[in-house]
Amino acid sequence: MQFPTKIGKSTPDKIYIHGYDLTEDLIGHITLADMAFLGAMHRKPTENESKMLNALLVAICEHGYTPSSISTRLTYLGAPESVQSAVAAGLLGAGTVYLGAMEYVAEMLQKAFQKYGDDMNIIELASLIIHERQENKQQLPGFGHPIHKPEDPRTTRLFQIAKELGFYGNNSQLLVEIHKQFCEKKGKTITLNAVGAIGAIMADMGLDYRVVKSLAVASRAVGLVAHIVEEIEVGRKESFGQQLYEFVEENADYQPK
Repeated sequence: MQFPTKIGKSTPDKIYIHGYDLTEDLIGHITLADMAFLGAMHRKPTENESKMLNALLVAICEHGYTPSSISTRLTYLGAPESVQSAVAAGLLGAGTVYLGAMEYVAEMLQKAFQKYGDDMNIIELASLIIHERQENKQQLPGFGHPIHKPEDPRTTRLFQIAKELGFYGNNSQLLVEIHKQFCEKKGKTITLNAVGAIGAIMADMGLDYRVVKSLAVASRAVGLVAHIVEEIEVGRKESFGQQLYEFVEENADYQPK
């Protein structure tokens, strides 16, 4: 029985990853984000691809107290011997509300071009997407933010970098046009959030929508380490996790039937 793979193989004195010698070709030569690109695309990124992907992953690595970082802190409070469990807990909520929307944005855009072709007018295609999703009672992913209104500063910066590096393509332009028409229909400005921009830019980089969220999860895992470190530094009694637990315990309103 054989288990074919193109990913990696070890010999007594060598390790090969995606056709490269790990110690000679990769270690000391590429970044962690480049390694993620290599895994997704089966080749090392170009200089511009490396800059773009690193910028995208930095943009979502950290965002302060969020449901994911709170989950990490609380899990660490209960299981300090298992930092991997704390990080994992913080990643489990990567869904439609937080972080995961970038996958759905990339899917929406890529499938639209697959269905209607790359040559269709962007304005018409945006209108068609909005209409179809309304007809199917589907939300438009990538819009809205509880804090950043009317503009997400990360979105502005990432699109700027995408234009500079050559990754502001059809997918990004389509999302921006969808945003414009969506705001016009609503009669107000709805934030085009960072995960929406990231989904579009990753689509323009040629990444399959099915792997987009996994790259984001890897980035967020790095950010969650800082929250564990902060819990360690302040000590258990003063930690966020302990204080939140005590606050909820003291203010729980028990209402038996």
